[in-house]
Amino acid sequence: MLVGYLGPKGSFTHDVATHSFLTSERIAYRTITDVIKAYENQEIDFAVVPVENSIEGSVHETLDYLFHQGTIQAVAEVVYPIKQQLLAVKQDQAIEVIYSHPQALAQGKAYVQEHFPQARLEMTTSTSYAARYVSQHPELPIAAIAPLEAKDEYGLEVVASNIQEMDQNYTRFWILGQRPFKGSHSLKRVSCKNSLAITLPSNIAGSLCQALATFASRELNLTKIESRPLKTVLGEYFFIIDVVDADESLFASAYQELESLGVSIKTLGHYWVYVLNDNKTENV
Repeated sequence: MLVGYLGPKGSFTHDVATHSFLTSERIAYRTITDVIKAYENQEIDFAVVPVENSIEGSVHETLDYLFHQGTIQAVAEVVYPIKQQLLAVKQDQAIEVIYSHPQALAQGKAYVQEHFPQARLEMTTSTSYAARYVSQHPELPIAAIAPLEAKDEYGLEVVASNIQEMDQNYTRFWILGQRPFKGSHSLKRVSCKNSLAITLPSNIAGSLCQALATFASRELNLTKIESRPLKTVLGEYFFIIDVVDADESLFASAYQELESLGVSIKTLGHYWVYVLNDNKTENV
């Protein structure tokens, strides 16, 4: 079985793929879109991609692709604790440029501004690409914000540990596919979710309120509602909704009522949520 992930090795996504598929062959891809396309082209059996960070919010590349282009759904979610490290070839070297993924740069911005205010921030497609780039250019005054796993993978040293602004920093990762996800002994199952993308009928006042009322009237718990541009005209949106631990019959009747209201629905996933067995993320 082949599992694709946002790489290269040493990324948070790589670590999630490793915990989720202990014995499967794992293949790194350069971007989230590349991972999803690889699944659509039947190059891999599962795709592991980030979908939301507790500090920086949704990963729009993932959600927009799944809504506008993809026909693939989430079959599992893994909630992973994020610890960002500042890595360089040598601990005492000058640092003029810091590379990382945009969300990692945002998570470590306060530390960088305090300790390296002169450093320029440069975006990369993943944290591990940043670490690899730094390791390939030991002559340059550069560093990377990346996971601790990237330190050993690319032979770097830790300049500063856990520089993320908040301790309660987690990222949701979706496992995309068609086959049932069986989990592994590294993971613990904690809840069940349904993720939907809905498009409201146009020019009808109160349509969003009516849509949300279908869940409220059945006491179904929503843990997320977010609007994203439809990419048609300015001011038109679709809405991403997560429903947690829903009674199947109540959820089915809510789904039918939404359709009767003229709401277009795209299912993004019906899946179990997992956390790592060796950490305490149950309250995320």
